[in-house]
Amino acid sequence: MKYTKLGNSDIKVSKICLGTMTWGNQNSQEDGFEQMDYALEQGINFFDTAELYPVPSNPKTYADTERIIGNWFQKTGNREKVVLASKIAGGGDYTKHIRTGGFNKNNIIEAVEGSLKRLKTDYLDLYQLHWPDRGVNCFGERDYPFKTASKEAENHLEILETLNDFVKAGTIKSIGLSNETPWGTMKYLETATSNNLVRPVSIQNSYSLIHRSYEVAMSEISLRENIGLLVYSPLAQGVLSGKYLDGKSPEGSRGNLFPRFIARYTGDGSLKAVKRYEEIAKKYGLTSSEMSLAFINQLPFVTSNIIGATKMSQLKENINSINIELSEDILKEIEVVHKEIPNPAP
Repeated sequence: MKYTKLGNSDIKVSKICLGTMTWGNQNSQEDGFEQMDYALEQGINFFDTAELYPVPSNPKTYADTERIIGNWFQKTGNREKVVLASKIAGGGDYTKHIRTGGFNKNNIIEAVEGSLKRLKTDYLDLYQLHWPDRGVNCFGERDYPFKTASKEAENHLEILETLNDFVKAGTIKSIGLSNETPWGTMKYLETATSNNLVRPVSIQNSYSLIHRSYEVAMSEISLRENIGLLVYSPLAQGVLSGKYLDGKSPEGSRGNLFPRFIARYTGDGSLKAVKRYEEIAKKYGLTSSEMSLAFINQLPFVTSNIIGATKMSQLKENINSINIELSEDILKEIEVVHKEIPNPAP
């Protein structure tokens, strides 16, 4: 395994992070335990979760993923071996069963205390804002929703002051952003610096071979401001594995169970690009998943690559990507496809 640090903190994390959002829905507690055991054995020390998980979010399964992780800590005593990240759910209709009112002080306190209780721990190594409490272009929204811009919330100071109190108390070790924009990221960094408050060390945004828009502006911020990317959906919800090509929809797969989750990744341009990437991978003796993940692992602005799997065979294949070094020839062929079909998925 390879390791790096979370921003300007002294927290060392594995370059591969274990994602958990299927535990409690597609995966049972037993499955989650098996994945955590195996990941730890392979040198992965970084687990990412959220109060929202599992997804799709609903009142019946709310926060069950955190409960599964907490039960594993209780059973194994492995809390000190893991860098644990969680998130407070963003606002909107999708999360109104969790709470309303956005990222105000009371809601943040409630969310942090709830996660700590479910995770059976007295501290979180990284605590993240799952998505902005304002209209932004994420989750498949390609363009900025300027028509709702006047309704944007700008309580960055209140948010950072509240989180700073948890950091001073030792309850949270570091904080991060997620699904953020260049403006939002710099606003948090500026507010933190100006008020001598805790500074975000990471940003968790989507990135994959068919969705590389992070490179347009955010990659420079990551490198110059030392706020590294934690990549989610590195396989575009499994689309880059090639399993949905030629009209296929494997039984039990995410696309088969929840088609709306992969819709943004299965347009004609995306599938055309996925087919081309599959051909490159086969040419060099790799699986599509291995090549797609290995490409991300070597990017200088990436702190950690969050992989998720419903099957152990998928997990093993994904973790193995850390051992793969892509040659200049492979990288050149990938760039040819990218230039011909740039960012087909929003």
